[in-house]
Amino acid sequence: MKRRLRNVKIVATLGPASDDYEMIRALFEAGADVFRLNMSHGEHSEIRVRHQIIRQIEKDVGRPISILADLQGPKLRVGVFANGEEELEVGAPFRLDLDEAEGDVKRVQLPHKEIFAALEAGSSLLVNDGKIRLKVKDCGKDFANCEVVVGGTISNRKGVNVPDVLLPLAALSEKDRKDLEFVCELGVDWLALSFVQRPEDVNEARELAAGRAAVLSKIEKPAAVEAFNEILAVSDGIMVARGDLGVELPVHAVPPIQKRLIRRCRAVAKPVIVATQMLESMIDSPMPTRAEVSDVATAIYEGTDAIMLSAESAAGSFPIEAVTTMNNVAIEVENDANYQDIIAAQRGGKKTTVADSIVVAAREIAETTDIKAICCFTQSGTTAALVSRERPHVPIIALTPLIGTARRLALSWGTHCVQTSAVDRFKGAVVGAARVAREDGFAEAVDQIVVTAGVPFNQTGTTNILRVAPCDERLIYSVDPE
Repeated sequence: MKRRLRNVKIVATLGPASDDYEMIRALFEAGADVFRLNMSHGEHSEIRVRHQIIRQIEKDVGRPISILADLQGPKLRVGVFANGEEELEVGAPFRLDLDEAEGDVKRVQLPHKEIFAALEAGSSLLVNDGKIRLKVKDCGKDFANCEVVVGGTISNRKGVNVPDVLLPLAALSEKDRKDLEFVCELGVDWLALSFVQRPEDVNEARELAAGRAAVLSKIEKPAAVEAFNEILAVSDGIMVARGDLGVELPVHAVPPIQKRLIRRCRAVAKPVIVATQMLESMIDSPMPTRAEVSDVATAIYEGTDAIMLSAESAAGSFPIEAVTTMNNVAIEVENDANYQDIIAAQRGGKKTTVADSIVVAAREIAETTDIKAICCFTQSGTTAALVSRERPHVPIIALTPLIGTARRLALSWGTHCVQTSAVDRFKGAVVGAARVAREDGFAEAVDQIVVTAGVPFNQTGTTNILRVAPCDERLIYSVDPE
């Protein structure tokens, strides 16, 4: 496989439109680096088949591919109506309660007692992605009498959002727990956790995952934005899930939040995905709108690690075109002369460790001399993640003996991941890095690379060596015959 010609990663969701070997491989070849399995849709048997196909493609192309399983989270929905739907008028009273009787224009069941326990007068309730807005006038343990602030058609089992209340609900439902165990046994690399409100939600998922998958928190609720620093501290990665976030917050608040979260993730070297409606029109059209292209480009300029396709690749009519569009936009943006200036201006974060200093030095050497790539030998992935945080001008080659580490790193900005044999001497690491750089099209024998590693090898957190090395193995041996 040819190397990617851009650094930002592309996440493609699989579904009915992308369900066989030929299509999934075509998505990979078009530019998908990570495949998302949406646990809200599909039986375990279907998820298992998709997982097997991805792993077969990984074997066939000889490049680690990351798999992200996205847990559904608790779904809050109203009950059903006797007539199937009703039209709510602005200013009219409307009651939500636990009564299982079919609803009418005056009331409907809301089968979530936890919501009533948290509501108070003045709280807002949003129905059907915010198309209907209700304001609580008074409430009790099993009801909420509301006023219709924004009216419209309400119908069976429409979703409910409660934006200004911290709900006493765990992020993991019983379904999520079963799904989590299933995908961890299957062997996914990332778990995306929905309905995160507090760091305790993430800790619960981490405990259940028990190191079998990295945990990525979806930021889709105002409470998660408020507690973001604490949530980030216990997460392995972040997804800016702009769909629900744009329902529960004013839409104009989402862009600055997106920018702020990306900066914070980058400062602590944790990958961040920007998701939802990036190329929404391509569900039905082979061409995106100009606004969508601009949205994708903005996320790339902001320094996100990855951009994500949802229904565009899962259920749309043009999944390959959607991935190709993202790939082309990314290449164009990253070749813009302003891009590197913007990315460089965003560098920051406290750097206090030897590993921090090593990767900063590697980037500075690479950018001030004719270096073709920064090659990182890494056990846990930390060194490569730190180099990725620096957003260097040259490619990053992440070399690891652990396939799990290589797969997880496939989500991080700029990383070209390679599983290698274990090494126990630094010279062997340098020779291996030079070979990969040549074979994968990053350098010629006359070029130089920067190699970072930690001694002793195969231990986490020991990054302590940096070397500028030739790609000609004969020169490596002549300089360091041992």
